[in-house]
Amino acid sequence: MPFEKNEFRLGIEGKSSRGNKEKRRIRMALIDEKVVYGRDTTERPAVLAYELVQGSLVKWGSVMGKSKPDPPTAVLLHGILGSRKNWGNINQKKAPHTVASTAFDVLKLVAQLRITPRVLIGHSFVALSMVEQAAKPLAQSVRVWSLDATPGKVRVGGDGEDHPAELISFIRKLPKEVYSKQDIVNALIQEGFSMDVAQWLVTNLKRNGPPGLPSSSFSWMFDLDGISEMYQSYEETNLWKFVENLPQGVHVNFLKAERSLHRWALEDLQRIHAAEDLAAEEGAGVEMHVLEDAGHWVHADNPDGLFRILSSSFQGFKA
Repeated sequence: MPFEKNEFRLGIEGKSSRGNKEKRRIRMALIDEKVVYGRDTTERPAVLAYELVQGSLVKWGSVMGKSKPDPPTAVLLHGILGSRKNWGNINQKKAPHTVASTAFDVLKLVAQLRITPRVLIGHSFVALSMVEQAAKPLAQSVRVWSLDATPGKVRVGGDGEDHPAELISFIRKLPKEVYSKQDIVNALIQEGFSMDVAQWLVTNLKRNGPPGLPSSSFSWMFDLDGISEMYQSYEETNLWKFVENLPQGVHVNFLKAERSLHRWALEDLQRIHAAEDLAAEEGAGVEMHVLEDAGHWVHADNPDGLFRILSSSFQGFKA
């Protein structure tokens, strides 16, 4: 397990007006996890692969059999080219691979864990899944974050930014088994992708062979066919009707990256601002945010700035 004593630390650095660095640390404990293992499986797992972490101030002893009130819980989903241990090994699920089916899978997971999320955070494709999930009847108010994803038509601007569809297409041309992560980084950069995205992407390569035994080759940890279908569903999904008719207690935040590869049309901005007024009348909320110094891959380009913006959603909660 990669967490020392079942704990990990997240360091957030910021600069004061005098230029001095201030560092805050958040200590969390891994209290439950489910990682789906097994190569080329066709069975749909009962729940998604997940990691559940608990802040040091949260008074909650057990996930499946708790007696204390629910603490404020956030569900955070990475995009369809995510990484780290929550991928497990290659996990090929049965179709459909859509925004709606992803939202349904998340709902099944939180139901099985018996948690009631107060904050839903998703990037790109899964941002729409989080909005889709919020459209279902919920027991209490919820705040949704859509990171660099519009609720309607996907307008990709290009201008040298790393395009998800182009990235997926290029990865499909690469060998399924590779022998050097650096070779993949070099190939991505030569194709025009940024160094940050190239280095981040190769975290999705896992060394082949049984645990503990050396191996000279790596394989990708995702199902590219399923990912392609998911991205197509993302481009075809339109959630304006829900955003413009939010139920009471639902607050949706749209975060636009300053160098977003999506062209946020004037029509999009006007509809979001109009939705702000409509939501306020219904006891709901819609807000627009801009993350400076970031392209589409917001977590790689400006993680500190992203954290500062998201942190507003975790203030004022009562368990």
